Amino acid sequence: MEQIECLVIGAGVVGLGIARSLARRGREVIVAEATALIGSETSSRNSEVIHAGIYYPAGSLKARLCVSGKQMLYAYCEERGVAYRRCGKLIVAASEDQIRELETLKAKAAANGVDDLEWLSRAQALALEPHLHCVAALLSPSTGIIDSHGLMLAFQGEAEDHGAMLAFNAPVLGGTVENDGIAIEIGGADPIRIKARHVINAAGFAAQSIAGRINGVRPDSVPGCHYAKGNYFMLSGMKPPFSRLIYPVPEPGGLGTHVTIDLGGQMRFGPDVEWVDKPDYTVDPARGEKFYAAVRRYWPGLPDGAIQPGYAGIRPKLSPAGGKGGDFVIQGPDRNGAPGLINLFGIESPGLTGSLAIGELVADMVDEAA
Repeated sequence: MEQIECLVIGAGVVGLGIARSLARRGREVIVAEATALIGSETSSRNSEVIHAGIYYPAGSLKARLCVSGKQMLYAYCEERGVAYRRCGKLIVAASEDQIRELETLKAKAAANGVDDLEWLSRAQALALEPHLHCVAALLSPSTGIIDSHGLMLAFQGEAEDHGAMLAFNAPVLGGTVENDGIAIEIGGADPIRIKARHVINAAGFAAQSIAGRINGVRPDSVPGCHYAKGNYFMLSGMKPPFSRLIYPVPEPGGLGTHVTIDLGGQMRFGPDVEWVDKPDYTVDPARGEKFYAAVRRYWPGLPDGAIQPGYAGIRPKLSPAGGKGGDFVIQGPDRNGAPGLINLFGIESPGLTGSLAIGELVADMVDEAA
């Protein structure tokens, strides 16, 4: 049986970020990806936003990794030539009764070290975005957009430059914790059994099922996984009316049906929140009626027939519909009972923003265990 130092499961943006950090520290790294492509699931089905760190509870992993990851990400994009734009965003109160929620967000952001938010009156907000309807807004100048695929390619290239290897169409079927490492069964056209001293399970919404198939992992250390589908619709047949991202106040399960603009200038709406039993990427055109209603609260000028079904992604939630929004779980052997195993659960937004910081955190955990 082949023996290696580090096996990373999953070649999404977080798995690739971890592989990059480990390889840069001189670790032997293999990345096992179940599909034929990098980032073909959650990492490529999102809003491609660089988040500021506004929404998360102070001291949480989401807050810490988003705020530190944002600074790292902007610097990395400059260094590696990854396309991005620091366009800023407005979080808007569409009615007087939402102003208190904006005040709460501003205080939460300050507790997380995000000190650049600006309070805007209605007139100030409309001076920036004349087509907007609001009574007040928060301007987040450090929010941006990024080419997520370009970022993943940069991570992959840097990891490979430092000796990492990627194996595609290599689904992890299970494993067993042994005295000198974790034996992992990998399927595909050429099944193989390898033993790794360190296994990092960064498989997104498959992370729980993989952890559950590794003998020696404490069953009570594996949380449930719940699928919050996010549908997107695209603006069609007209020029985008906004130059910044526009977000309503948050809603349960997500940040509300917001407006984002990609680097090509295409404007999109979403994601909404649709709880599903299994991953499903089809977009029901009938959901468009709810999009019109949600968007017209802050853009009353949205014409009929102007939005078309786009794409969908899945948020890997740790709590079901109606549950509290959970933090990231980055779990070592002290919790899962398997020496050498690090599980990452519930890595949804802001996982893209925090990907570099997550990579460094996990590499630190590996260093401490080595």
